[in-house]
Amino acid sequence: MTDHGGGWVAAQFALMAVVAAGWVLPPRAPQPVRVAGTVLAVAGLFLVVWSYRTLGPSFSSFPAPRGDAKLVMDGPFGLARHPIYGGGLTLFAGISLAVGLWGLAGTAALAVLWWYKARLEERLLAERYPGYGVYMQKVRRRFLPGLI
Repeated sequence: MTDHGGGWVAAQFALMAVVAAGWVLPPRAPQPVRVAGTVLAVAGLFLVVWSYRTLGPSFSSFPAPRGDAKLVMDGPFGLARHPIYGGGLTLFAGISLAVGLWGLAGTAALAVLWWYKARLEERLLAERYPGYGVYMQKVRRRFLPGLI
C-alpha cells in the first residue's frame, strides 16, 4: 500500500490545533493591531476559499495528487503555486493578531511544515504532470503573490 502523506496531514491539523490554543491565551494586541489582524484574516479566508473553489475536485489535503486530479494553473494558482497554504497562513496570522498573539508561534511552525510539504507536493506534481516544471518557472512564488 502506498503512503499518500497521512503523516503530513496529521501534523498540519495538530499544528492548527496549537494555533487555535494560542488564541485563548493572553496577551492581546492593541486595538489597531487587532483591527489589522481582522483584515488579514478576511483576506486569508478569501484566498483559501478562492483557491479551494478553483481546484474543485482536484483538491486534496494529502501531498500526492488525487488519481483523477487535473493540474490547475489559473486563478490564484497563476499567482502562487500553493495559495491555499498562503491564504491559510494569512488567515491564522490575522486571527492571532486579532484575538491571541501566542497563535503566531503555531502559525510560524505551520509555515515551516507547509514549506516542506509544498516541496514534496511539487516533486510529486512534477513526476505526474510534464508541464509542472515550466509552471514553476513561470509562477515563482510558492505561497503568496509578490511575497513568498
